[in-house]
Amino acid sequence: MDTSTIDIWTIVVNLLGGLAIFLFGLDQLTSMLKATAGARMRDILAQVTTNRFKAVAAGGFTTAVIQSSSVTTVLVIGFVSAGLMSVQQSIGVIMGAEIGTTITAQIIAFKITKYALVAVVAGFAMQLLIANEQAKRYGTMILGLGLVFYGMNMMGDATRPLRDYQPFIDVLARMDNPVLAILLSAAFTAVIQSSSATVGVIIVLGSQGLISLEQGISLVLGANIGTCVTALLATIGKPRETLRPALIHLTFNVSGVLLWFGFIDELAALARWISPSARDLPGAERIAADMPRQIANAHTIFNVGNTLVFIWFTGAFAWFSSKILPAKERAGRAGIQPRFLNATLIETPTLALDAARMEVVRLAGYVLPMVRDAGPAVLAGTYADLDRLRNRDTNVDLLHAAILKYLGRVSREELTPQEADTLNDLLSAATLYESIGDVVETDLVHVGTERLTHGVRVSRETQEELNNLATHVIWTLETATEAIDRDDRHLAMKVIETKADVNQLADRVSERLVKRLVAEEPHRTSTYRVESQVIEHFKRIYYFSKRIAKIVADTEAESRGTTPAPAKNVA
Repeated sequence: MDTSTIDIWTIVVNLLGGLAIFLFGLDQLTSMLKATAGARMRDILAQVTTNRFKAVAAGGFTTAVIQSSSVTTVLVIGFVSAGLMSVQQSIGVIMGAEIGTTITAQIIAFKITKYALVAVVAGFAMQLLIANEQAKRYGTMILGLGLVFYGMNMMGDATRPLRDYQPFIDVLARMDNPVLAILLSAAFTAVIQSSSATVGVIIVLGSQGLISLEQGISLVLGANIGTCVTALLATIGKPRETLRPALIHLTFNVSGVLLWFGFIDELAALARWISPSARDLPGAERIAADMPRQIANAHTIFNVGNTLVFIWFTGAFAWFSSKILPAKERAGRAGIQPRFLNATLIETPTLALDAARMEVVRLAGYVLPMVRDAGPAVLAGTYADLDRLRNRDTNVDLLHAAILKYLGRVSREELTPQEADTLNDLLSAATLYESIGDVVETDLVHVGTERLTHGVRVSRETQEELNNLATHVIWTLETATEAIDRDDRHLAMKVIETKADVNQLADRVSERLVKRLVAEEPHRTSTYRVESQVIEHFKRIYYFSKRIAKIVADTEAESRGTTPAPAKNVA
């Protein structure tokens, strides 16, 4: 080849174009995998315990499913931030994620680029011709996978002329310095935020004979450092405790690179030994056949070896992160802050909705004490007691607003019909809890203020009957909350079926009040008005509790494919 006539501009454009197609395909594949396997990821990661080996398995499987260790690490950061996982538990998941990400390289190493367009056509046809939403998602996955291999093929074609281009060969000669190779690869990975893409480029360069296996391994080591940037970016603006998993991720990968740095030649020899070899092919063709699998295997050995060594030092990693990033008092923050609403989960709607559900249950945890304390404060409390009860609704309003804002952001993502229904249910549940808080803050507190203003004294007998009604209503609210927390239709139906008991109790107290209305007692009319309003407001709280329970009952019935029972007239 006449290297003087080589068109560098065409090579660069084709190389960048191939990389863009590769990244776009990987993004499509990852997005659909996250959407399809989101619930499974949540369940798997939720089962992570202090058993470090289970944590490694969970991290490895999750990353193998979603094809991105960065995404897994960001999810872990979200769980730690939300209080769903401790820093110690997150370490094993992070280690497992590094193993799981090697699956991408193993898939890329298969020489199936000639079938790339077949996958693109098949995936596009499934999107275009099939109405079923799940099938469309599988079509997007196949299309994304096809684009990954097509991008690889484009990059391979673009770099082929460089094998005989002396200036490029001179540049690669400098890559014999492993420190330089690691730094360049880390920087490249940090920019594109995908170690899988970097490894894909390394495999392309190796298959063209442009780099040796030893150089490829140095570049792989750098990619493992560069991939930590995504997790670090996810911690911007977060508390120090949230930054710890990202620091551990970086520390683990840098420690692994330092561990293997002096054994690159030995790692290359091991990768060659365990990898199949096309010995019957001539020089360049043999390199093209052997190198992809050797690089992929070296990548796997590196990450598995790191985990086997460092799995015994999870406590040391946790201690190190706590020393570098000690807990910091959060002063000067007005009002309550959401605990579970982590923005990093929004791109995975299933997990974001689960976080919102937990925040709704937390919201209920502020509403329930208000309802429990409402009866004593309204019937026998002081002005100060009523003021304290009223002021507690501020936290309810703040959490309610945060949940609505978060779910609004989730609604802009691509949701399945089931996810859209769940989002609407959570919006309704949050608003119902906020309405209960308003009943206490506005209506019941007003009744208590009226009692004090008019000098009304509620008799002990009436207080007992009203408290009995309140106790039943509080039970329905507690049970409805537990039903939402556990997604338990049986508990929800108990709340719905309690309507007759609540009405019967309310009617019995009302009848007693009517009989006492004619009694010769001071402030009898004002007393009747106060007591009857307490009854009506607690009946309203039951009404809201029943509507919360119906959300669970109807959702569960729909998920089973059954028709929800007809709704009875509300109380």
